[in-house]
Amino acid sequence: MNKQSFLSILAASIVIASCGKKDDKSAQAGGAPQIKEYKTLILQPESATLYTDFPASIQGQQNIEIRPRVEGYIDKIFVDEGAVVKAGQPLFKISAPEYEQQVRTASASIKSAQAEVSTAKLAVNKVKPLVEKGIISKYDLESAQYTYESAMANLAQANAALVNAKVNLGYTTVTSPVNGVVGSIPFRLGSLVSSNTTEPMTTVSSIGNVYAYFAMNEKMLLNFTQENQSASLAQKIKKMPEVILVLSDGTTYGEKGRIETVNGLINTETGTVNIRARFPNPKGVIRSGSSTTVRIPQQVNQGLIVPQSATFELQDKTFAVIVGKDGKTQNVNITKLENNAGNYYVITSGLKAGDQIVLEGVASLKDGSQIKANNVSAATVYADLK
Repeated sequence: MNKQSFLSILAASIVIASCGKKDDKSAQAGGAPQIKEYKTLILQPESATLYTDFPASIQGQQNIEIRPRVEGYIDKIFVDEGAVVKAGQPLFKISAPEYEQQVRTASASIKSAQAEVSTAKLAVNKVKPLVEKGIISKYDLESAQYTYESAMANLAQANAALVNAKVNLGYTTVTSPVNGVVGSIPFRLGSLVSSNTTEPMTTVSSIGNVYAYFAMNEKMLLNFTQENQSASLAQKIKKMPEVILVLSDGTTYGEKGRIETVNGLINTETGTVNIRARFPNPKGVIRSGSSTTVRIPQQVNQGLIVPQSATFELQDKTFAVIVGKDGKTQNVNITKLENNAGNYYVITSGLKAGDQIVLEGVASLKDGSQIKANNVSAATVYADLK
């Protein structure tokens, strides 16, 4: 190797080495960990209205089975299924000629009894002056009076028989006992019905007021009634807010209702208690048997409320991420109310006022992660809460 070749190789080695050092410095500069920015919120007490929904079934205030009180064939049906009827309105006509015959017979018996009364009265009037003159004995007058009293008793009995016959005849016209809506009618013209028929002729549901029945678990019931521990359950129920009814099409019913009763026994199999709420139904919009949702509001005053997006679940536990003064994160286990305020949780433990929480991407943050906090105003976070 000559001197010139050696110098060329040496120069090339120096250039390669210097490039390698530059690459190492560039790698070190580019590989430095970047601190990621996260939106955060400093917790302060807030007020909100919580809404909890419960599937409910609707029943009329009265669901009355219409049954015949006499035996006969259905001669007329005055209403159709689903018709709105008034109390006393005819529903069915039962053909029972024997009851018409009983009325005629009772009417004839009355006329016969009235004739007997008149005859007996004439006898008394005829005998009385003769007794007073001593022509006949008092025995004949007493006998005439007894005959008259017997005739009066027969007349009273005939009148009672007529009333009874008219009542039975009235039963052949079946009327609605209440204002309501007619249910299904399983019988048709010519069907034989009697008081012993198993199936009712129809059902009339009184829907001026309707009852919504739903179930609530024990923990929720305690949440709703935990205030004023000295008051009885009945007093707490009276103080509960008005409830909302959501119809099957998702619309909100215009009339609000009130919870009236809470079953005294908790179902040991389901852990729930049955509850009844009453809603006015002046226009008959809601029908018995409807499937609806009862929405119960609950006011929270000065509670810690966090967005659901600021939490994550792990092994049946819920966590939030707080940021320390050094910018490092810490996962904390939190507990919350069963019912929530829309997309927010009401925290009962694990967080306190003044804690700075991460609002987004919390599931990917590990304990001790260094972040850059970008504080967001409470007004922005809770814009859709009120």
